[in-house]
Amino acid sequence: MTIRAGVFQEITEARLLPQIVRLDENLYGAVFSLMKMVPARFILRRAMARGELQPDTVIVETTSGTFGLALAMQAALLKRKLILVSDPVIDRNLYRRLADLGATVEIVAQPEEQGGYQSARLRRLAEIQAERPNSFCPEQYSNPDNPASYSVVAEQLAEVLGKIDCVVGPVGSGGSMCGTVRALRESTPDTVAVGVDTHRSMLFGQLDGHRMLRGLGNSLMPANLDHEVFDEVHWCTAAEAYAATRWAHRHHALFQGPTSGAALLVGQWWAARHKDALCVVMLPDDGFRYQDTVYDDEWIAGQGFTLAALPREPVELRHPMAESATWSWFRWQRRELRSVLLAGQPAPPEPTALGIIL
Repeated sequence: MTIRAGVFQEITEARLLPQIVRLDENLYGAVFSLMKMVPARFILRRAMARGELQPDTVIVETTSGTFGLALAMQAALLKRKLILVSDPVIDRNLYRRLADLGATVEIVAQPEEQGGYQSARLRRLAEIQAERPNSFCPEQYSNPDNPASYSVVAEQLAEVLGKIDCVVGPVGSGGSMCGTVRALRESTPDTVAVGVDTHRSMLFGQLDGHRMLRGLGNSLMPANLDHEVFDEVHWCTAAEAYAATRWAHRHHALFQGPTSGAALLVGQWWAARHKDALCVVMLPDDGFRYQDTVYDDEWIAGQGFTLAALPREPVELRHPMAESATWSWFRWQRRELRSVLLAGQPAPPEPTALGIIL
């Protein structure tokens, strides 16, 4: 057997780009096994090129999700020490994997009054950086290399599918959606961006509060979130995201996490309303971390959820701060946050529109 030079990749490069799969006549999924590998790999390599990440430099970051996993995988390959600051709700399977990859994971004990656990994590992160002058923080929420890294994803989508009319995806740091859509709009400025958030997230103007759905939403406003990128914003509940995740597994054999379920719920609705438009939905990570939760019927029942009932369509809100207990959406129209919030007072609670899609 002849082995050709240059055909082998590190695991972090091999898992970088998504698989593009057809889900409906005009709906495609960008299926990632670990989407956060895109910014993690790019940020660290840019830091090395600038001389900010030397052989003895310690990588430090705050995360409770898959950005930490991507950093841990990359740090293991780069032979760099990694310290992650997280909180008590970190998934236990993720925690075990981070530790097995050699990362040190610090858990902050108490949330702060303003900003909750995220503020507490940032405070501890600053302390670690002060204690270790020779450290590098990727700063996924504010580092412009985060959204810039997704130009490679936009290039792949355009190469495989041609003109992309709409991109739907979850929003956390703002990097994936803002970076991908901005890159696509360099050639197709009319590409629609639909952001998927969850209730009681600050990202699009709602008041911060307890959120069960992880992997999207935020208690702080990330600098990488460019509100003027978005044409529409949707808010999904945890129950709706979980049901959609299981539906995707049963009907499309997609074994993804709940942020993917939330995005797919929105993407299917948008594509069905725009039959002549090609829509891509970003599906960020696989479902292995959720086998004991989202994919476990007893756990679902224990949370008081049912996998049967789901809204057929979202409730349209007249203001982002209008109360809604179900999937809802707002016509953002590429405006800055301040102008949207000042455009009018919150409307009264909207009626729910329940149906069955499972």
